[in-house]
Amino acid sequence: MLAQNNKYQSQTANLTAARIHYLKAGTGKKTLVLIHGFGDTSNMWIPLFDEFGKDYTIIAPDMRGLGESSRPATGYDKKTIASDIHELVKSLGLETISLVGHDIGLMVAYAYAAQYPNDVEKLALLEAPVPGVGDIWEKIYTTPALWHFHFVNSPIALELVKGRERIFLEHFWQTLSPHPETFSEADRRLYAGSYAQAGAMWAAFEMFKAFNNQDARDNRNFASQKLAMPVLTIEGDKAMGGALEIQAKIIANNVTSIILTDTGHWLMEQRPAETKAALEKFLGAR
Repeated sequence: MLAQNNKYQSQTANLTAARIHYLKAGTGKKTLVLIHGFGDTSNMWIPLFDEFGKDYTIIAPDMRGLGESSRPATGYDKKTIASDIHELVKSLGLETISLVGHDIGLMVAYAYAAQYPNDVEKLALLEAPVPGVGDIWEKIYTTPALWHFHFVNSPIALELVKGRERIFLEHFWQTLSPHPETFSEADRRLYAGSYAQAGAMWAAFEMFKAFNNQDARDNRNFASQKLAMPVLTIEGDKAMGGALEIQAKIIANNVTSIILTDTGHWLMEQRPAETKAALEKFLGAR
């Protein structure tokens, strides 16, 4: 255990291929796993802990390579990251879970549900595409606004960002939302410091590099067997704007979709009340 407060505990687990840091909260009998994305860490989910902790035991891991987790030399495809989290859940003696992922965490959540469908009761996918799925993937992948999908392949990408992590992250915080002021200064400092740690941005870039390679191949294979569990998608009309719903209906049979108006990518920062309410209704937490 690294630290704790009255809302959650900060713990680490030594798994087969990585040391995974996670936040644990709540006292409920059911289990809720929350997976963060790029530009933040497990801390993004803390605003949900009080309410959802009444019904759930909450596990919010830092993905391998990011936050306070270790940074292995390989394994940044989403299938492998999902296997880390599955091993973590099992090591804690937990079984069936509800699963929520945002951004890259969405990709990991899908890979988890596709690999371990009997272990996932409900799946919520927040604001990102599913690499390789449907004709729409190529349109998403080549959208100029998502230039960072390709920037990471430059041999000097890391050198350009080193020492400028805050500036680099500011691009995403400011441009992927119509209301960037909702992303607090305290959070910006926290996440900029986290991504400035040695190896963290490298790990993030490795995750991006996998999108149109291993992840796309894995997801096309996964999609041959549609998910049976209920799936919720939440998108901002100024961000994914319905593209995720199209993909979700390719990979799952039972899809509920929500598009929030005047909303960008950062759902937990810009639309916390609406996001929380949508998750509560879907998960049946309250």
